[in-house]
Amino acid sequence: MLKRKISEQLIDWVEHKDKKCLVVQGARQTGKTFAIERFAEERYEEFIEINFKQTPSAAEIFSGDLTVENMIMALRFRFPEKKITPEKTLIFFDEIQECEEAITALKFWATDNQYDVIASGSLLGIDYKRASSYPVGYVDYMTMHGMDFEEFLWALGISEDMIISLRSYLTTKKQIPNAIHTQMMGYFRLYMAIGGMPEAVQKYVDTKDFREVDTVQRNLLQGYQYDIAHYANAEEKVKAEKCYLTLAKQLLDKENHKFQYKEIEHGARAQKYYSSIEWLLRADIVHLCKVVTDVRYDLDDYARDDFFRAYTTDLSLLISMKDFSLKQHIVENTLSGNTKGGLYECAIADALYKKGYITYFYKNETTKKELDFIIQVDGQVVPIEVKSGHAKANSLTSTIKKEKNISYAYKFIDGNIGDSDDGIITLPLYMVAFI
Repeated sequence: MLKRKISEQLIDWVEHKDKKCLVVQGARQTGKTFAIERFAEERYEEFIEINFKQTPSAAEIFSGDLTVENMIMALRFRFPEKKITPEKTLIFFDEIQECEEAITALKFWATDNQYDVIASGSLLGIDYKRASSYPVGYVDYMTMHGMDFEEFLWALGISEDMIISLRSYLTTKKQIPNAIHTQMMGYFRLYMAIGGMPEAVQKYVDTKDFREVDTVQRNLLQGYQYDIAHYANAEEKVKAEKCYLTLAKQLLDKENHKFQYKEIEHGARAQKYYSSIEWLLRADIVHLCKVVTDVRYDLDDYARDDFFRAYTTDLSLLISMKDFSLKQHIVENTLSGNTKGGLYECAIADALYKKGYITYFYKNETTKKELDFIIQVDGQVVPIEVKSGHAKANSLTSTIKKEKNISYAYKFIDGNIGDSDDGIITLPLYMVAFI
């Protein structure tokens, strides 16, 4: 059974919630349902689960007056074997986007506060504007992504002591012993090849067969394409899928990773396709990294909406857009050129996204200065560069010298911890999981 960080977050929610339901957001197949079911098993005497996509007839529970008394009565008729008791029962509405009135009813569950209620669904379906009365102020939110690198290590059976030891090197900045570093780089390459979708990770853990993993990844990608076709309106279906399936080419085959519409089709323009990118973003199928015109807080004030990179929300989905041989090159460390640099960049983007950071980048064609990523930590701007080798980070160095408000930066490399000169902290790629 895969261990997930959201388990602790769910415990924290139930212990500190104040008359609120919980909405667990996130893309499809990231493990939301499984995590909530395990939480219910460990924490409650009774568990009621309704999947509105699987049993659309359950919407009848909300066809009358939306009082808790009426809804509980309807649930008891539907689940006569269940003992639905206040404070001892968790009610879980899965794929709630399929039932507008169930979304509206969250307000009344929260106000009544006798039962713990969790709702979940993929963001492609949850269109809050459709709900007749969305319960603003009556729900807490939690976002679940695919597995991050630390969760991946747990799945491989790496001990907590080993992970704590790794974290300590981030504080001391001492070089990691070569035997450990080599092993960790091997694990990180494995993670890049498999990604963090739980089904793909579990398949590897069970079989150690990359062909089996590849089948899972491609089925997941097919599922995302199906969801685009199912949820996008007629005008966006084809355009959104074209935008999505071009990401591997945009990120792994070119030196410039800025999203370019011409890669979708000859003569394509933002006017035609930008709405499709916005749809993919709202659906949690992609996340964007926008360019900024200045490296100062608040970065959002300097961000351009028309100049961005688009990343898949998990490496599994990106890798499955390419030929199977890519996995072999990743694991055997035989990548080169644009593909190697692009994949390392995607891996760092993936890690930052899963840690909850909004990412930006900087590029100045005149000065030729470029910063791969910029994040904000405690109101402070933190630049990041990603190197596939040991090349100097000239843009990073000049930025720190010029911008007095920047006190430190990260350089992630395919190598061991390096000297931290002029505020630049040099770390192995896998240490991004612990910053």
